[in-house]
Amino acid sequence: MPASLCLIIATFLWGSSFISLKYAIGVYDPAVVIFLRMLTTLAVSLCLWRFITRFDYRQGDWKYLVSMSLAEPCLYFLFEGHAMEHTSASQAGVIVSCLPLIVAVLAFFMLKERISRAIIVGFTLCIGGSILLTMLSPASEHAPNPIVGNTLELLAMLCAAYYTVSVKHLAARYSPLSLIALQGLAGSLFFAPFLLFVEVPQNHDPIAFAHILYLGTFVTLGGYGMYNYAISKVSVLTAAAYSNLIPIFTLLLSAIVLSEVLTLGQWLSIAVVFAGVMISQRHQAIVVDLEEEEINEAETNKRKSVPEAGELKG
Repeated sequence: MPASLCLIIATFLWGSSFISLKYAIGVYDPAVVIFLRMLTTLAVSLCLWRFITRFDYRQGDWKYLVSMSLAEPCLYFLFEGHAMEHTSASQAGVIVSCLPLIVAVLAFFMLKERISRAIIVGFTLCIGGSILLTMLSPASEHAPNPIVGNTLELLAMLCAAYYTVSVKHLAARYSPLSLIALQGLAGSLFFAPFLLFVEVPQNHDPIAFAHILYLGTFVTLGGYGMYNYAISKVSVLTAAAYSNLIPIFTLLLSAIVLSEVLTLGQWLSIAVVFAGVMISQRHQAIVVDLEEEEINEAETNKRKSVPEAGELKG
């Protein structure tokens, strides 16, 4: 399957996750929702364990494996689960637009990938737009405290960005399913103690439970599986750029499923965020141009270093 199609499917599934998560935490505590989601992912991964084709551990990988699992799902779902208690699904989807820019910054430090002025300008606009969205978003039934909710969602994006860069580092040696199974195990162990401090409802909502199963199978297993496969085929910045589709899918699904309506000020904030995203995409063209210049320069130097036929005879 082409990497681009995998990324489109993954972003659609992630965009739909805000809808399911919003519904599930309306019935259960976020800790219960995330624990059951991770437990579902772990159970399905174990059933598919025989399909794992790559698990080539190398010395020092434990640092990336542990920190990756801590960032996502542990801290990521902790921040996002509580964010959805305070903000709307559509606003959370817009905050996700910051992900490619944050990934670019982390990739510069961790993977030594180039970072251009376009990334810096885009990053500034994207963060500014997110802040503007938060300040202009009034409290509502779907977003009782958008300042807290959007801040938590932004912290979740920092964790997601670190996860993306870590997966790029590990993808060549570990299959997508092995990394997802590790996520399911880490998430189940991390969120299990939280169940001691929350009240588990005695009467269960079958629809909310179905949403949790959807999150654990299609969104986590399917979405992350497709994303981890794609990121092994393309650059980390290219893969992260597809997350720009997440708020589009989220806004459409929010309007259809949750009947959410955005104000004019919120649409203005969204425009600022997308302006930052569009500016940041110039980074891809700049990188390609620089790489072509380096290749041409290397070929020119190579030709100069080879003596002419007349010089060899002399």
